Order: sequence, then structure tokens, then C-alpha cells
Amino acid sequence: MKKVLLLPLLNSMPSGHHQVAEAICESIRANTEKIECEKLDILSEWNIRVEQEIVKGYLGWIRRFPESYAWIYRQFAYRSKSERPHRVYEILFMKKVKDILHREQPDLIICTHGFSSLFINRLKESGECTVPAVNIYTDFFINDVWGRSHIDYHFVPSVKIKSELSSKYNIDSSRIFVTGIPISGKFLERDERKEGEPAEPFHILLSGGSVGLGNLAEMLKRSAKDLDCRVKVLCGANKKLYEEIKRIPGDFAEAYPYIASKEEMNTIYENSDAIISKPGGVTVSEAIRKDLPIFISSALPGQEQINLQLLNEMGLVFIIPDGEDALDFACRQLKDRDKMRNFREAAARYRGSFELADSRSMFKVIEHMLERS
Repeated sequence: MKKVLLLPLLNSMPSGHHQVAEAICESIRANTEKIECEKLDILSEWNIRVEQEIVKGYLGWIRRFPESYAWIYRQFAYRSKSERPHRVYEILFMKKVKDILHREQPDLIICTHGFSSLFINRLKESGECTVPAVNIYTDFFINDVWGRSHIDYHFVPSVKIKSELSSKYNIDSSRIFVTGIPISGKFLERDERKEGEPAEPFHILLSGGSVGLGNLAEMLKRSAKDLDCRVKVLCGANKKLYEEIKRIPGDFAEAYPYIASKEEMNTIYENSDAIISKPGGVTVSEAIRKDLPIFISSALPGQEQINLQLLNEMGLVFIIPDGEDALDFACRQLKDRDKMRNFREAAARYRGSFELADSRSMFKVIEHMLERS
């Protein structure tokens, strides 16, 4: 039996890196029983308590000091000219990575986080690892932490990124596949009965991301008395936010904790006219699959700010202006048929650019990689 080892990061936080890794495992398991999938977090393997404290520190940092986080991210992870921070990571974690590879003996390695890709790339460069490796990028850009030079295959979010990888890093374009950001196959294309122009009252999904960040309670309080809409609020792992939403007077808002079931999320998407969210790669990709207009009320510092810029350039999001009531703004745009048509055309163009458009086609390519290993 062949074995695929997937390497996301930070087990304590239900991030897009883990969701993409799980989507790949789901695709493999749905198509064959002859391939084993193992998903491991290098940091948790190194020290689980440290991993948990890092998650707490990360969330606290971006809440309290977002500007400093954004500056650090751009200096050391995006367009960074220095490899010194990377060397520190290697000193700390490389032995653990080698131990994992020796123990697991994979036939294919899939990296869904830049740190794991960095380590695997170094080991392949030195000849200490000969296992084929794949980068699956979980944002709409590629930061400078990712290893590239010795990674065998790349699943990229867009044609633009494929072109950049091929030209800038001299990577054979036949080893780069435009996939979008992979999501679960359980997010089906939108039911034909639900297609067409949305009608009032609009059903709007509010998402703070998988950890429930964003001032959603305040947003609802401002809008509750004046708007004819129905709102479902995804609170993520934020129990305080969940309780705040439940205490808001009236019955137009319904709060949900973190939802693990993809089938349940697919149903929620299916019954929504739009989503107000942060520009996280997985959430946006799910909304694009469901043809849901995406309204961005805030962006976390760092990668989400960069995602937002790129998504806006592609016409895939509506940016809510500072000071605007987000729900009111979304309702006004949903009434504008020209804007809705432009969004759906942009979303269709983006989906149409995928070389591997669904989980089955991605599985077939992974299967071929294993046959060659």
C-alpha cells in the first residue's frame, strides 16, 4: 500500500492549511482504499504544549497589535530578502522532520504550509530526502517561506501564480497545476434551482473565519432594527462571540459554533444569498464554488490583506468601505443586477481557469505521482 504524508501546521487551530490537507485526504479515500493518508503537524510532534502556546500567542498578537504583525509578516514571510530567520527554523525543527520521515516512510509528501515545505525542500536539496513532494498553496499568493527549488509538483491558486513560478523560479510548467485552493468535494456546485438573482429578504451568512475573529456582534446590533434580511452567524471557536450573538434581541440572527460537518456547511451555503467574511483562502474558495457573492468587512494583517488585494483585482470580492454598515452595504449590492452579473462572470472565469477542477481530477494526478515514485 502506498502512503501519502500531509504536513500542515498548528493542530490547535482549525486553519485553512488543515482544511486543505483534509480535503486531499478525503479525495484519496473516496477514490481508493489502496493509498494510506497520514496528516501530521511538525510543531505538535516537536512539542505539543509549545504548539498550543504559539496558537494562543498568535491569536492574541493579531487581535491586540495587528499593525506590528502585518509589518513582521511582510518583512520575514513576504518578499523577504534574508534567509536568516529560515535558518533558525531549520536548527529548531529539522531533526524532528527527519525523524518523522524515517518513522512514516511516505511514498509522497504533500505540504500545505510554507514551513513544512521549507524543511522538505532543504532535505531534498541536500539529498537526504528522495521522496516526491508537492506544494499545495492555501492563499492566493505564495509567501517567501515556501520551498520551491527542489519541490517536484505545485498545486497553485491561479494562472498568474503558475506563470510566476515557471518564469521566476524556472519550474517546468508541466509540474504546476492550476487547482484553485482545494476544498472538500462535499461542497457541490450550486443547486440549479437556487441560481439566478437573489430576492428579498436576503439570506446572508456572516463568517469571522474558523476562529470567529471580527466584530460581528457589533455589526448585527447596528443593523438589527432596519434591515429586511435573515442572518446566519458562523462564530467559529469563539464561544464568547457565540453567546453575544445569542443575546441580541430579535430572531433575525442565528448563531452557529464551529461546524466540522462539510455536509452541514454545504446546506448553509446553499440556502444563502451572500457571505460577509474575511479573505481567507479556504472560505473564499468555498464561496466561489457555491457562486456566492463575497463581501469583505475586514482582513487580518499579513496574508489576508494580500489575499484581499489579489481577489479585488480579479473581481471576486466586494470590499465594504470603512464606516459602512456591512449588512446594509451587502443588501444594496445584491439589488444591483449589473454588479451581481459582473461578479458571477468573474467567478466563472476563475473557476474555468482550473486545470484540475474537482477532487476526482486532483486524485488522478496524485495517483499518477505515486505510480512514478
